[in-house]
Amino acid sequence: MMAEPTESLTARCCIVGGGPAGMILGFLLARAGIETVIVEKHADFLRDFRGDTIHPSTLEVMNDLDLYEDFLKLPHQEVTLVSGQIGDTVLPLADFSHLPTRAKFLAFMPQWDFLNFLARHGSAYPTFHLRMQANVVGLIESGGVIRGVTAKTPQGRLDVNADLVIGADGRHSTVREQAGFVTEDIGAPMDVLWFSLSRKTTDGNESLGHMRAGQILVLINRGEHWQCGYVIPKGAAAEMQQRHVELLRQKIVSLVPQLADRVGEIKSWDDVKLLTVTVDRLPLWHRLGLLCIGDAAHAMSPVGGIGINIAIQDAVATANILTPALKGEGTISDTLLAQVQKRREGPMKATQAMQLFIQNRVISNVLANRDATLTLPWFMRAFILFPWLRRIPARIIGIGFRPERVRQAL
Repeated sequence: MMAEPTESLTARCCIVGGGPAGMILGFLLARAGIETVIVEKHADFLRDFRGDTIHPSTLEVMNDLDLYEDFLKLPHQEVTLVSGQIGDTVLPLADFSHLPTRAKFLAFMPQWDFLNFLARHGSAYPTFHLRMQANVVGLIESGGVIRGVTAKTPQGRLDVNADLVIGADGRHSTVREQAGFVTEDIGAPMDVLWFSLSRKTTDGNESLGHMRAGQILVLINRGEHWQCGYVIPKGAAAEMQQRHVELLRQKIVSLVPQLADRVGEIKSWDDVKLLTVTVDRLPLWHRLGLLCIGDAAHAMSPVGGIGINIAIQDAVATANILTPALKGEGTISDTLLAQVQKRREGPMKATQAMQLFIQNRVISNVLANRDATLTLPWFMRAFILFPWLRRIPARIIGIGFRPERVRQAL
């Protein structure tokens, strides 16, 4: 038998997961006067190689909440043009300067700064409750309705009794598993090795993706360092890591020779983190008393760094649709939860389709093409000839297929 709880909390809504989706939703609900508990399993937000991209659509949300200027006081880098180098050709891909948003750029900011910012401002509301080091291990269920969660904390067992549980605990969601939801695997041909290298002023400012036959390296300007992603075929990491890390250093230098003087900063495989790429989605996001959003409902490809954008827009849509009911009493109807999925499922599927196109038409071909000279596909050459085309991927990446705005009445 499970031990009696050492602590019990009661809230209108319990959000599992203190990532971007969970924190944005918790902030919005607390702002509306709804008793909200966020449970996060870690002691802090300080984890490397999480998504650090803040999209123009997210900055529009910050603007809706009158937090835009305060938010951009945090250290960050701004990118208005994203380019890629394919072979010896530099290809401008996405120009954000024409977006119909206040922020006409991508911002790169450590995710822990973003989440700490939300936690700090959320704590100003008496209905905002963030519990760190609370690892959810089960759901509380009665009569076929989810009534809350059970978590382990350093002090013992914690029960959070709630009229609605939100699963925002990522692609390895405990909530999703405990609810019996089964994902549909869409597939991904690659994984990514993440690491950092120091950046020099002579390197230039522009973030770039470098592609040559059989190899892809992404460099993201993070001020004093480059955040680097070396793309490998799915499942190839174990074989690579059986060899000396010098193999990775050589591959990096073959793609970007100017990094030869600092690849020694990768001293061992311990300095490299593996991102196992998963692209999946739930056929059904909800059951009575429970709703999954963000990566818990649909894991996105890292292509375009769009996953955070989609997750945050899920959170805003959830707040817009459910806040009126959450201000009342009783269980939230399954019909209302279905409205969230109906609104967000289309944009999610369209985004995944775009990512799959790039994975299959570009990334897979580059990784498989180890010997031949890499040439630009015809549809990519158009981005050089017709600069206005760069506005299309900028809109998809920066805003999304169905941007969500905070309803000021909430």
